[in-house]
Amino acid sequence: QVHVVESGGGLVQPGGSLRLSCAASGRTFSSYGMGWFRQAPGKEREFVAAISRRSGVTYYTDYTDSVKGRFTVSRDNAKNTVYLQMNSLKPEDTAVYYCARGSWSGTSYREDDYDYWGQGTQVTVSS
Repeated sequence: QVHVVESGGGLVQPGGSLRLSCAASGRTFSSYGMGWFRQAPGKEREFVAAISRRSGVTYYTDYTDSVKGRFTVSRDNAKNTVYLQMNSLKPEDTAVYYCARGSWSGTSYREDDYDYWGQGTQVTVSS
């Protein structure tokens, strides 16, 4: 069983930054892609960002259009941790953010391609 735990959420003013962390158990963390999703009040959960396993010296990343240029996903395989750096935050970024381990090595925007999920961490962007 793989456990996924998110942390780092909180209240931040518009234009501010937060860094979310996601720790996943298991010795094979580095072999799988990891993803971030979010769910705003009254809305369906949506894809935010994903990062692949390392391919040579490269990690492939993918982002939803609304966060491109503002959010950065990264990972530290030695710590079994993936990060989501969020800059220039907007009120519409307010949501519960979920981290998930992919069922394969690449990136995906599809929830069905993720098999282990965390409980989520709340991010609120408000003045």
